[in-house]
Amino acid sequence: MSIDETPLTPSPDADPEIGRITTSLSEKIFYIGIDRPTKLNGFTPEMFQQMAQAFTEYENNSEALCALVFSHGPHFTAGIDLPKIAPYMKSGNREYLHPKGLIDPLGLKGIIRTKPVVCAVRGITFTYGVELSLACDVTIAADNCRFSQLEVLRGIMPTGGATIRFVQRAGWGNAMKYLLSGMEFNSEEALKMNIVQEVVPADKVFTRAKKISGNIASAAPLAVKETIKSAKIALEQGRESAVSEFDSVQEMLASSNDAKEGVESFKNKQKPNFKGN
Repeated sequence: MSIDETPLTPSPDADPEIGRITTSLSEKIFYIGIDRPTKLNGFTPEMFQQMAQAFTEYENNSEALCALVFSHGPHFTAGIDLPKIAPYMKSGNREYLHPKGLIDPLGLKGIIRTKPVVCAVRGITFTYGVELSLACDVTIAADNCRFSQLEVLRGIMPTGGATIRFVQRAGWGNAMKYLLSGMEFNSEEALKMNIVQEVVPADKVFTRAKKISGNIASAAPLAVKETIKSAKIALEQGRESAVSEFDSVQEMLASSNDAKEGVESFKNKQKPNFKGN
């Protein structure tokens, strides 16, 4: 019999009108939980603020080497709570989505994280849920996911990165099929389009995401950061920009204590103990 390892919802329950984002740190993994299950984890302004605060706390915590974003309850998120967010959209105030002075969880504006994030999605994963998962580095999906980028059915458009990342991952035609129609797609379709990286049973999605997070957290922190940085440079600035930094970055990494530890652990056939310097 399989066991769902998803952390229990903290007590007392979150205010259903406001919701909350939970955080905890264990064995170098920083857990970020979406907690408004009675409202399908729909995001309120307060939850957006708390999500940015959680990402910032993770970035600044030297003991946290990988983050895992997950949901309390059976659904990842139905997206934004539109009645609560619409006034912000009309006013042009976008600070709810990209809070100033904090890490932008969507990686679009302001302060951008440098550390890895894994995402575990299940059940309803709409709008902001898709965009948040696309902004993460690795996404593991439950086999019961219902995905939809349905903004056009509400008279608005995706502004959390889907018009960029969905196209990059899935190609123009596949992306437009769903971005322009708002149609739902399932986990297998998401996997075929590279929107997610693995599909597992719903009661194993957190466990699998935790395993991958643990593997990342056991790698050399400096090397992980520089790998993410290099890949982003290639994606956003082009191949030549990334290649131009290869030699200097590799020289820096090879001179680090982590690289020394990597060589010694290889020679001694032991698990490395990286310190991040």
